[in-house]
Amino acid sequence: MRIGIDVGGTNTDAVVLDGATVVHAVKTPTTADVMGGIMRALRDVLDTSGVATGAIDAVMIGTTHFTNAVIQRRDLTPVAAIRIGLPASASLRPFVDWPDDLAAIVRGAIFMVEGGHEYDGRPIVPLDVAAVRRAARQIRESGIRSVAIASVFSPLNAACEIAAAEVVRDECPDVAITLSHELGRIGLLERENVALLNAALLDLARRTTRAFTDALRGSGIPAPLYLTQNDGTVTIASVAETFPVFAFASGPTNSMRGAAFLSKLADALVIDVGGTTTDVGCLRHGFPREANNVVHVGGVRTLFRMPDLLSLGLGGGSLVTEEPLSVGPVSVGYGLTERALVFGGGELTATDVAVAAGLVDLGDRRRVASLPAGLVKKALARIRAMIDESVDRMKPDASEMPLVAVGGGSFLVPPALDGISDVVLVPHHAVANAVGAAIAQVSGEVDQIFQDLTRDEAIAEARRLAEDRAVRAGADPATLNVVEVEDLPISYLPGNSLRTRVRVVGDVTSHRSR
Repeated sequence: MRIGIDVGGTNTDAVVLDGATVVHAVKTPTTADVMGGIMRALRDVLDTSGVATGAIDAVMIGTTHFTNAVIQRRDLTPVAAIRIGLPASASLRPFVDWPDDLAAIVRGAIFMVEGGHEYDGRPIVPLDVAAVRRAARQIRESGIRSVAIASVFSPLNAACEIAAAEVVRDECPDVAITLSHELGRIGLLERENVALLNAALLDLARRTTRAFTDALRGSGIPAPLYLTQNDGTVTIASVAETFPVFAFASGPTNSMRGAAFLSKLADALVIDVGGTTTDVGCLRHGFPREANNVVHVGGVRTLFRMPDLLSLGLGGGSLVTEEPLSVGPVSVGYGLTERALVFGGGELTATDVAVAAGLVDLGDRRRVASLPAGLVKKALARIRAMIDESVDRMKPDASEMPLVAVGGGSFLVPPALDGISDVVLVPHHAVANAVGAAIAQVSGEVDQIFQDLTRDEAIAEARRLAEDRAVRAGADPATLNVVEVEDLPISYLPGNSLRTRVRVVGDVTSHRSR
């Protein structure tokens, strides 16, 4: 048995899963501190299901802690940035394109040293080890506890980053180090930005995962803790705290994986309507389609593994105004059960409109009986238009395809839409996010440029590296399967260069077999 927990802006959901069967599910309001809502959901799902704590094999948690920290500019650690690339790359320094308020918090120190590689793999100049050592000593003296190292074209050749990290560890053994080639892709500034964000979140990640682990022990659950990732998989907590940026946008991907599991559809569109926002994505082979362009996180340009999602400010808690007519993006969020009309509040929300229209039975229907029919009709038309446009934008082509509607606010999704073959409603749709967390597998992925290897040799090496990463993240080696292979010859690089991407997934290793 597994427990899956997912934190949304309005609700924190939890489920107990026995194989493919949802044993019990609960939905509780998200708390301002997030942790309180998670603990309440864990307690409630255990108490109401009657499942013994010793029967739980694993606990999967999807948390908004790390995304919220960046967006809200809190709980971030000052970072020392070491850029390896001189004499090139000197004109645009680290943090150059960050919002001023965020950079003021995270920018601890900047060091620019000689080294790095050209686009064809040749060294620009040898790594200036002495300069790295001087930087490391200054970092130690300044008291900075987190370092991000980025080298020019390190996804092609990571030797400079690895060598610099060894020097920093030698001088500052207690400092946390993030290497850009382990996170991002070609594109120095965007890859460096990812490394800087990750480094700024490491202290919070350690505190968060250890607080979760302590909470599980306090609940008497001996099972290991996994955190959900933004590719629809999970990783063991000890690995997750090293790469907190991979948890960005993990909530919507949990919903998409849950939608695939509950609908038995591997290729479909998914719309997840929560209390605050709606996310639309596309499933490919049962996993969220990955974005191939720049993604902004808290105003910072990044280029790394992120799901291809379209988010809009529409949810069950969205505020509705009449003159001029608007629905969202402002939401009452987790105050829905106190502020919406049907729950005795004084603010008109999308949930009130849906109750008045007979789409859902929540709260006290009599409290919205006096809403003008024209307002209800216009608000529903506005909601439909928002959903219709968003779904159409996310379709991969003009052909019709199914749309799986999940989330606590999925009653807002019309029963038919243009270009959609079928709007699919599934059991336990309101907690699909927690189901997605509970059923998640562990993945390992490699996206790397290989040189002087044949195509088969490059794919085999990438697969080996991906499998190693999956096992370190908590996968059972006997269950690993390749789910995605891509290769792209790079004609402008020497040595038969091939960009190879391999992704493997496997089942979570049971703690009973350890």
